[in-house]
Amino acid sequence: MELFNGALDVPEILKRWYIEEAESNYGAFIPFIGTVRDEDGIDGLSFDIYEPILEKWFNSWVEKAKDRGAIVKLAHSKGDVLLHESSYISAVFSPKRRVALELIDEFVEDFKANAPIWKYDLIDGKRVYAESRSQKISGSGLLN
Repeated sequence: MELFNGALDVPEILKRWYIEEAESNYGAFIPFIGTVRDEDGIDGLSFDIYEPILEKWFNSWVEKAKDRGAIVKLAHSKGDVLLHESSYISAVFSPKRRVALELIDEFVEDFKANAPIWKYDLIDGKRVYAESRSQKISGSGLLN
């Protein structure tokens, strides 16, 4: 898991990950790249991350992937990311393509539902919480 300030350097990260695993005998390398879309008049997005919970979440996926003979990688932005830049990259390396295809889908969907990352719209230089596009993390909320 890697966290970066600002937009991700997609070519550098993908190339580095490919080189790191080039001799690992994986037959499949399936990346997913998330890019900030031009919508609703925003100038970009900004992200806050609660790193201890994200690390725990990611480590659980490392174990799930390992059980299937695969590995997962993740890069995410902290702070501001402008339109058409990348804020998220994940990848699965696996001996077989079917495992990699299934795992990348499960990983990305679980990330969207459970990663402790708060998203803000950037509008006229201000951060505005993107409540309409946010999901409540399972188990979050106030204790009674």
